[in-house]
Amino acid sequence: MPRKLSGWILNYKMVPDKKNSELDALISLLDEPDISIFTKVRERLFSYGADAIPVLEDAWGHSFDDIIQKRIEEIIHSIQLNNLYTDLANWRANHVEDLLKGFILISKYQYPDMDEKKIIGQIGQIIQDVWLELNQNLTPLEKIKVINHILFDVHKFAGNKSNMQNPQNSYLKDVLETKKANPISLSIIFMVVAQSLNVPVYGINLPQNFIMAYTDRMHQEEPEFARDDVQFYINAFNKGAVFTKREVGLFIRQMNLKDNDSYYAPCDNVTIIDRVINNLIFSYEDSGNPDKVQELKKLQKALFVR
Repeated sequence: MPRKLSGWILNYKMVPDKKNSELDALISLLDEPDISIFTKVRERLFSYGADAIPVLEDAWGHSFDDIIQKRIEEIIHSIQLNNLYTDLANWRANHVEDLLKGFILISKYQYPDMDEKKIIGQIGQIIQDVWLELNQNLTPLEKIKVINHILFDVHKFAGNKSNMQNPQNSYLKDVLETKKANPISLSIIFMVVAQSLNVPVYGINLPQNFIMAYTDRMHQEEPEFARDDVQFYINAFNKGAVFTKREVGLFIRQMNLKDNDSYYAPCDNVTIIDRVINNLIFSYEDSGNPDKVQELKKLQKALFVR
């Protein structure tokens, strides 16, 4: 017979010293067969946010009931997804200049418990390796040559040409482990390294590809970049090969696209992270995972909250 929820559980006002008592009481009801009652239990647990996760994980470890474990997993995932949405919206509103942070947040969709400090440390090592080789007397092309050498020769990053649709190509954690990635992930690492060392390299949101531009200055709020601010272009997927506006134009014509300034001028970080999410959506659509597609579309909305 379904158990009746005590009024204090449903209407309880959170007081710090009673928090664990309520969580324990709620968790004891996770095997509730009445779906309407379980839904209320789930909503109450969800309202605790991240504070509920350690307690739920502990309960999962002490349970041998598949139904309870699946319910716990679903609640934890919902909490993490909601927190990630909030973090992405906050990044968009307050930290959008930090491209690395935005990229790390996308990895947290797949790896919510990943070690962010470790990831930052790995990128920091690449930045240091490049810094040791740079000097103020180098020309723009020579600076790019140094970054290419460190990224592609020393650290062995490369385009994953044999498995372009693999979602791992879009998760920074996986990219740092496998050293394989799609064009935009390689470009983000390249840009983070370059910009950290005051080398003005920014992303170009080119259809069917993602490239970079070496500009004549570091980014400022005003004015925005135009195509005339670009000295040359860089293709991270081709080990940092350098090319010109003319070659970009040829590519656009080959794709039967209408000429557009946005194909030549740097885009903002929101556009870059939005494209990373779009790549993941396409990957999961291609592999037949509609649940992940819907979750990512929900997360994507956080980038455009005002």
